[in-house]
Amino acid sequence: MTHLQSTRRLCLHLFSFMAFLTAYLLPFSAQANSLKTAEPANLKVYLEQIIGSESEYRNYKNIQELNRVSAWIREQMRLFGVNCSFQTYTVNSLPYRNVVCPLNAGHSNKVILGAHYDVFEEQHGADDNASGVAGVLEAARILAAEKSRLKQNVEFVFYTLEEPPYFRTEYMGSYVHAKSVAKSKDKISGVYILEMIGYFDSKAKQDYPVGLKWIYPSHSNFIAAVGNLQSRDLTASYCNAMGELNQLQCERLISPSFIQGVDFSDHMNYWEFEMPAMMITDTAFYRNKHYHTEQDTLDKLNLDKMAQVIDGVVKMVLDLKK
Repeated sequence: MTHLQSTRRLCLHLFSFMAFLTAYLLPFSAQANSLKTAEPANLKVYLEQIIGSESEYRNYKNIQELNRVSAWIREQMRLFGVNCSFQTYTVNSLPYRNVVCPLNAGHSNKVILGAHYDVFEEQHGADDNASGVAGVLEAARILAAEKSRLKQNVEFVFYTLEEPPYFRTEYMGSYVHAKSVAKSKDKISGVYILEMIGYFDSKAKQDYPVGLKWIYPSHSNFIAAVGNLQSRDLTASYCNAMGELNQLQCERLISPSFIQGVDFSDHMNYWEFEMPAMMITDTAFYRNKHYHTEQDTLDKLNLDKMAQVIDGVVKMVLDLKK
């Protein structure tokens, strides 16, 4: 064999090897590193279904509408491959129910990802809290598809009766659920509550509890991670995930519960049972002046930024260690 023939044969082998890498190994590597992202179009569909008709409101007086929403949530989760059960309990001789949806990836520890689906009085509650419910649904869709990458199990929970008149009572759906899992709290790494995640306005002025406006941004174009000392690592993990995505700004607030608004959601009931829990929020009434009014409607929400919030949730969960 001549030197020229040998060189040609070597080049042919190298070319074949590179072709193999391109055809098989590189796509496999890209697939391993790729991650589904939240879709604004999906969020719109979820929101429309949760809000429903203009004449029905999912408040504590309208059990039929609450049941419609909870049944739809369970069916939607089933389509994602996650089976749910109703956690039913009685208040004043009337039945109410949480929707509890475990995603078992074969691990001993788990995280809880939740949002309440009821509203205050006769309002559509697009931001409060259809946005949070839609966020948990879209996170569930992605995490169910990425189940093999999970290092902890995930329990998705949709709560009833977060709003007045049952707020801060043992009848809150989140209190009922927190109490039911308290005996196994050592296996719960963290609880993440999505409470109003859809309202953003870079031009609007952001309000704060007394004393905080000098520390945090004056604009209304960020997502907040709110926790207590026990949950400070949770808030750091979420903001770190958001920082790596490099999209929407994330601000942490670690504070005792006496600061107004810090415990204004379902995470407070897990604090009651000494579980690490945090709230992911657009800051509610400190930003959204449509809070608890009839103007809290779908057209006010920024679905693109909502999707970024959810991408951060998904990345945070997938980055968790065993």
